Amino acid sequence: MSIKIITDSTADLPEEIVDKYGIQIVPAYLVLNGKTYRDGVDITPDEIYHHMVSTEQTITTSQPSPGDFLEVYRSALKNFEHIISIQATGRLSGIYSSAVSAKNMIEDSHRIRVIDSRLTSMGLGLLVALAGRLSQAGGTIDKIVTDVKTAIDNTHLWGSFDTLKYLYRGGRIGKAKALLGGMLNIKPVLTMREGEIFPIGFARTTNRAIDRLVDLASSVKGIQDVAVVHSTTPDEAKILKNRLSHLVFSKNISISRLGAGLGVHGGPGALIVAAHKKSEEPSESGTIEQVSDKKLFTFPQMPEIKLPKLRFALT
Repeated sequence: MSIKIITDSTADLPEEIVDKYGIQIVPAYLVLNGKTYRDGVDITPDEIYHHMVSTEQTITTSQPSPGDFLEVYRSALKNFEHIISIQATGRLSGIYSSAVSAKNMIEDSHRIRVIDSRLTSMGLGLLVALAGRLSQAGGTIDKIVTDVKTAIDNTHLWGSFDTLKYLYRGGRIGKAKALLGGMLNIKPVLTMREGEIFPIGFARTTNRAIDRLVDLASSVKGIQDVAVVHSTTPDEAKILKNRLSHLVFSKNISISRLGAGLGVHGGPGALIVAAHKKSEEPSESGTIEQVSDKKLFTFPQMPEIKLPKLRFALT
């Protein structure tokens, strides 16, 4: 049974994984100076990050259209029996909806399975890689879909960000604007749960941020795969990888680049850790990621990849 694995450019997959499993990537779009670019096709992360630090112009993003997915699906179905399309969280992005709409336009729609990963970046990427491995091993479409959906609940994503400035540039801080002046020099640490993004702390230095990410990953028992993602700091990503090597063999920890589609929101200096654990092992991360209800901080909404209201513990 031949199965084509498809995802979107927010997965931040390393090229070697894309090549190994023949994964098809549908790019998101970026709009810069009135011109539209395809993420990872027409514009590179380096170009985006250079623009972000050298100008004050806002870069906007938009999701792939149903037509984009329709073209990819029709092409793939000429050579494959089935498609498994795994997309960024539908709670924060319209990418999943575009994929579902495209599927519904296909006469043989039963040959396509669209999965909402409830994740993004390499949280999504680990699920796509899993689907690729299972497909290459000869798994049936039903078995692969079941295993990927099970893996969603066992995949964790944490990130630290150098500044809130790039979210602020887009004018999307909203009610948080009054607090921004005192927070721009603090690195927020975020996680994803049930498809949404939540804050779990702050760090004042990059070293402290790395410590925090290592602690969070170390709190999860039975980890099988780990991925590190960076926007502009490959040396720090290597340090983070080495710090995480006590969890799995170093060769099982990939390093990839935060693509332009997500990078316009995270900005330079972003570091992300994704981890997938065995399904039978309980996670202890719930106690660490507990969010206080003392006060509320309304975080911005990102274009297309929309940030929900977040809860910050302000003491």
